[in-house]
Amino acid sequence: MNKPLKVELLSPAKNADFGISAVNCGADAVYIGADKFGARKNASNSIADIERLVTYSHKFRAKVYAAVNTIFNDEEIEHAVKLIHELYDAGIDGIIIQDMGLLECSLPPVKLIASTQTENSSPEKVKFLEDCGFSRVILARELGLKEIGEIRRNTSVELEAFVHGAACVSFSGNCYMSYFIGERSANRGECAQPCRNKYSLFDEKNRLICADKYLLSLKDINRSEYIGEMISAGISSFKIEGRLKDESYVKNVTSYYRKKIDAVLEDKKLTRSSFGKSFCGFDADIKKSFNRGFSDYFLNGRTKEIRSFDTPKAIGYESGKIISVGKNNLTVDGNYVCGDGISYYMKDGSLSGAYVNGVSGNKIELSKNEYSAIMQDSSIFKNYDKLFEDSVKAAECNRFLPISISITSEELDGLLRLNITAKDEENTEVNIFSDDKFEIAKNQDMALENIRSSFSKLKDTEFRTESFSFSGKAPFIKMSVLNSLRRDLIEKLTNKREQAYQFERKQMILTSHQYISTEVDFTVNVLNNKARAFYERHGATVLEYAAESGLNLNGKKLMRTKHCLKYSFGMCGKGSELYLYDQWNNRFTLKFDCEKCEMIVVSGSANR
Repeated sequence: MNKPLKVELLSPAKNADFGISAVNCGADAVYIGADKFGARKNASNSIADIERLVTYSHKFRAKVYAAVNTIFNDEEIEHAVKLIHELYDAGIDGIIIQDMGLLECSLPPVKLIASTQTENSSPEKVKFLEDCGFSRVILARELGLKEIGEIRRNTSVELEAFVHGAACVSFSGNCYMSYFIGERSANRGECAQPCRNKYSLFDEKNRLICADKYLLSLKDINRSEYIGEMISAGISSFKIEGRLKDESYVKNVTSYYRKKIDAVLEDKKLTRSSFGKSFCGFDADIKKSFNRGFSDYFLNGRTKEIRSFDTPKAIGYESGKIISVGKNNLTVDGNYVCGDGISYYMKDGSLSGAYVNGVSGNKIELSKNEYSAIMQDSSIFKNYDKLFEDSVKAAECNRFLPISISITSEELDGLLRLNITAKDEENTEVNIFSDDKFEIAKNQDMALENIRSSFSKLKDTEFRTESFSFSGKAPFIKMSVLNSLRRDLIEKLTNKREQAYQFERKQMILTSHQYISTEVDFTVNVLNNKARAFYERHGATVLEYAAESGLNLNGKKLMRTKHCLKYSFGMCGKGSELYLYDQWNNRFTLKFDCEKCEMIVVSGSANR
């Protein structure tokens, strides 16, 4: 089994400041949306802000990837190409794309990363993308360790996989429900998340199986206990989902995975892809950040633990019990403060929640009056831990580059001249000599301590002196002169590091190898003539354009998913089709590919 030489922790960045926080907390790379054409429309950023993030990240050799991963119409694709050139000029390390039409355009020699929305789920598809010139492929979330290993054995391209965060119920995020219901396209960054809506499930005889549950809602991914196995399978980049998440989420989850990955790297004697040490003033705890409960999401096979039918929101972690329900308060056995967010079960079995508005001993008052409907003698969950959130927000998180400084004094005619060297983790080394010569200090110990003290004053830089050595006699030098020498040394080291940064550049070359099929339908998301030309050049006939072209989706497959409702309700092998109804009376037909253990959601009518 091939092992990656370097392993990357990849964190989300809603904006440049969040990205800098992620880097400070230990991210080896961050991904961020540009001002348009990102799959998270509400997470866009200016070129200037992205350049600011790039400049900061590169100090630690952390990379920045820009998400330009929507599909484009014929007018937009020219603007997308212009944007990619601007991102390249800003120093971006890679571009995440979905639209294959871009490969027909004149792109700069930037590393291209195939979005998970290109449905990268088979060795054949990943090999095709590798042969097209992609430097990295983001794998479908649904893949298990064996499937990842098979892809690794048949390809050599970098493999990126999601390790934490929300799971798209549709295979690889290839979903058309949002567009079908309200013309909000997931492929264009506008997903309305219909998977988080309530549905009722009926059988083919119109008998109710389940009413008003979040039947397409899944728990979040948490693969923190399987880092080693994923590395062995071939993953080199571990991606945290969440470009819309707040800063405390990014800090907490990044810090948590940094420790998890570092422990595995030490055990496997592997290295990370960036440099520096992070110091975070809080104890990371992922259960205290937004989550819908956790599962490994098919990494180790199928389980019922992936579903979150009671709520699409954060349930939180169990924090106590409801002892009794009063007229205006709850008696609980947990610890709470004003501002905590809690959730609890109602007498009808549904899940509700509120903020804690008052605390008196073991009694709490809620932000809404629904006491009479709350279930007594049941668990209570904390989905917003105010004390923890406050500690994360207030915590100072810093990242520094450890350096070693060695100084040698040379005696000439009874005076001393200093030879000063600094070396970093990458073995980048600089050297300076003092212009002046100095008298030998009468008090050697005091003189040496002054020198050591001066060359440890690096708080206004990204460096920290980890080791210091001095050989020869100590000179008497004014502190102002020592400080000037230190600044000259650090400036020289900074400049050399900036010049030494190596961008991964790759010029795309047109290829004509056969696509994995000879015909493609709307699910490959061809919205422009450049994309059509791409597939035709690779031997595939485009049967229909993308849904966003105005295609009639009635009777069409809206999603394919490994989440199977027959399995969830113990109905494997029973009946043929099932039917979902949403709150607007839209009907969706559920078909089943039992050989693959997959469910297909097909659009339909609203007639029962």
